[in-house]
Amino acid sequence: MTLLEACLYGEKRLKEAGVPEAKLNAWLLLEYASGCTRSHYLAYQEEVLPAEAERQFLEAAERRSKREPLQYITGIQEFMGHSFLVSDQVLIPRQDTELLVEEALMYLKPGMKFLDLCTGSGCILLSILKGCPGVIGVGSDISAGALKVAQKNQERLEQEAVLLQSDLFEKIEGSFDLIVSNPPYIRSGEIPKLMEEVRDFEPVTALDGREDGLYFYRRIAEESSAYLKAGGRLYLEIGYDQGSLVSELLGEQGFCEIEVKKDLAGLDRVVKGRR
Repeated sequence: MTLLEACLYGEKRLKEAGVPEAKLNAWLLLEYASGCTRSHYLAYQEEVLPAEAERQFLEAAERRSKREPLQYITGIQEFMGHSFLVSDQVLIPRQDTELLVEEALMYLKPGMKFLDLCTGSGCILLSILKGCPGVIGVGSDISAGALKVAQKNQERLEQEAVLLQSDLFEKIEGSFDLIVSNPPYIRSGEIPKLMEEVRDFEPVTALDGREDGLYFYRRIAEESSAYLKAGGRLYLEIGYDQGSLVSELLGEQGFCEIEVKKDLAGLDRVVKGRR
């Protein structure tokens, strides 16, 4: 199978399976399996794939045809300009979440300490550490599998952070200038309606915000004040329709200067509050 034949086969197979952007996905899988660059491909389309690269490509194309996310096949997702390892133990980092990191970076200064609840792959925690040298970061997650991924990313990005297995604040000690979190916030009844890549492959415990999607926001709002320094901040990623609801939860717990920030699509994405 030549490089061109592989690309055409992959595109056809993925189109038949209803995979969006089949042509792009086929190329990315070929790049992953063969290490071929785009310029090399354009210049040497008739080059024959090595047997192992062909086997890996065909296997990857078959996995993608079953709607397994591309990122779980390649094991990599870009976030905030960094490459993060991902597996089915963690949510795939999304561009929308970069707003939470950007807001945190505008507030933090060297010497401050922050906590990332539900850290998953560590993409928020480690991106903040990369973006603001001198801050102290702690990441927690209830999932041991997720923390293994975060540990690998910590080593990969050469950042110092404390990682704890904890059900939200269960094992957390000390106080923080900032707490950030992208908790599970999808309503339980909405999960069966999600696209196959999310519904069937991403960890449901990282998606399910219980009946109304607000379970974890309630807990964080109620418990976080005990872990925030006076004047400390709480920044939460939210679903597009949760801005007013989460703002109310923070207000009920005595937070002030509550603000909702919109993402690039103009949708509510982050709620901020001050203790």
